[in-house]
Amino acid sequence: MTHLHETAGSTAHGPYAVDLGPRRADRLRHTALRVLELPPGGSHHLSAGEYEWIVLPLAGGCSVLVDGLVLELRGRPGVFDAVTDFGYVPRDAHAQIASAAGGRFALAGAKCERRLPARYGPAPEVPVERRGSGQTEREVRNFAAADVFECDRLIAVEVITPGGNWSSYPPHKHDQYVPGEESELEEIYHYEIAGGPGGVGYQRVAPSREGGADLLAEVRSGDTVLVPDGWHGPSIAAPGHTMYYLNVMAGPDPHREWNIRFHPHHQAPPT
Repeated sequence: MTHLHETAGSTAHGPYAVDLGPRRADRLRHTALRVLELPPGGSHHLSAGEYEWIVLPLAGGCSVLVDGLVLELRGRPGVFDAVTDFGYVPRDAHAQIASAAGGRFALAGAKCERRLPARYGPAPEVPVERRGSGQTEREVRNFAAADVFECDRLIAVEVITPGGNWSSYPPHKHDQYVPGEESELEEIYHYEIAGGPGGVGYQRVAPSREGGADLLAEVRSGDTVLVPDGWHGPSIAAPGHTMYYLNVMAGPDPHREWNIRFHPHHQAPPT
């Protein structure tokens, strides 16, 4: 049985440092996350199957050959350094991912129905948002937000939380479909923590229904938390340790939207 908190290396499989999805995680039905590690000169074949995928460089650059196109991803030194470009791989495609210098690459996936074109996502076109204020301020990189980059089901963003700050706050949920008010989206959080091996963060998931997801976890670089349902937040960065997480979301709703409901016992901070 898959836990809600998967520590670094606990789901490693073949070339993947992280390998999570419906076939390998009993709490996931719609989303998938793989973290591919390539040595210098390495390459990997990705068979998309019934999923759409975004290839997102975490460290390093790569090329993605898909549907006769070569998507050259310049990438970045690391997740704390810059926004990155990315590539979209449609369902039923076969892609070859290659890296001359090597690196780590997140493959964010969602089970989908439509086959959209393979595409390149330029880094300068990624909207960067400052969300919250004071101790809840964080940077959100909306590279595949619902209203930014077209996918069939997949929604994905990156968040940078300064040391000592809270993000994913106030606690919120998106686990039932209420048209115009709330979406049904399961979610994956994948973390990196700056500041050396002692860097930690904390993640809370609270039940929104009887028997629902319930977690308070200390997270470190390479850890992953699954949010199949429930109120999630805060995500807390320890003082002196900036926190990064990649959010991957998808669900069964008729429209691809990110509608959330805030916890009624927590007041939303000024935007």
